[in-house]
Amino acid sequence: MTKDEVLAEFRNSKALLEGHFLLTSGLHSPLYLQCARVLMEPKRAERLCRALAEKVVSALGKGAIDCVVSPALGGIVVGYELARQLGVPSMFTERVDGTVALRRGFEITRGARVLMAEDVVTTGLSSRECIACIQEHGGKVVAACCLADRSDGAAEVGVPLISLLAMKVASYPADQLPPELARLPAVKPGSRAQV
Repeated sequence: MTKDEVLAEFRNSKALLEGHFLLTSGLHSPLYLQCARVLMEPKRAERLCRALAEKVVSALGKGAIDCVVSPALGGIVVGYELARQLGVPSMFTERVDGTVALRRGFEITRGARVLMAEDVVTTGLSSRECIACIQEHGGKVVAACCLADRSDGAAEVGVPLISLLAMKVASYPADQLPPELARLPAVKPGSRAQV
């Protein structure tokens, strides 16, 4: 899929929002990618994740991963559908008392080659936390992937990051908002409470 085709999927599902948004990272942005909306139609989710799976296979080779692990909540659908496309198991991590943990009886075989899958990457914090959890459980993270990389490749996650859509989206600390953004009330559409 081309960048324009991916953006069209976000626009057609009303998942590309404009306004003033408070991101999970604490930064503010005039643009928000609501992946829950773009993934709510199974056929669209399948189409997008198939394109991402093709990029993963192209970058890593066929059979290069043993499982997919995603951070909850946003990465679960992406991780599950990627795993289905790649023919491997899917697991997810959860935040428990502020720490990312592997629960629900999920186990990563020591030395397993793991693909960490996210919906959106902005600063890479959630990805890094999920990767650290995978490593603590004996997994070898060979790469990370996401539907959308808002940093256009600038976010550092510690492993190669493969994205279906890479774009530079402006984000600002609260004390450095441009006047046009400061005039609008901030909305927090994400799933994780501000820390």
